[in-house]
Amino acid sequence: MAHPKRKISKTRRDKRRTNIKAHAPVLATCPTTGTVHVYHRAYYVDGDLYYKGKLIVKGEES
Repeated sequence: MAHPKRKISKTRRDKRRTNIKAHAPVLATCPTTGTVHVYHRAYYVDGDLYYKGKLIVKGEES
């Protein structure tokens, strides 16, 4: 196993980690149903599955 020759300072370590952060998902409003959903994901509305504003799978009627 390789070992570091010098200790990495806290400043140097933290500089490397500045880009690692959580971000909020981008949300869209469906033009057909008006529901808010995550981009590029299918979503359910009243048991029906929609994607890009189009009905993909009709829910079962019980």
